[in-house]
Amino acid sequence: MATKKPVKPEGLTYKGHPLRRVDNLIYYGSMADKYIIMMQVLESKPEQDIKLASKVSIQLQLTEPENSRSRIVKKSEKDSLYAAMDIAAIWLDRALAGK
Repeated sequence: MATKKPVKPEGLTYKGHPLRRVDNLIYYGSMADKYIIMMQVLESKPEQDIKLASKVSIQLQLTEPENSRSRIVKKSEKDSLYAAMDIAAIWLDRALAGK
């Protein structure tokens, strides 16, 4: 009797949700869910041979809004990508749990 293996999502994930990057935009979550996080790197600074985000905008958005104005539920700005990912994970988990 063969058992099915769980489907492993393709690409990067963070705390169980997919991550997608397009230029300076990072999408966190699945478009199949009710909410998604959009992060935009507004500023970056060189650190040795790489660029580090020094200002990141975070938005909790509805994936299927009635109109474009009601798409954004929460927004904030953080001074590092780590801090932005931390708050994004909390917001997304709470929103998907219905809190």
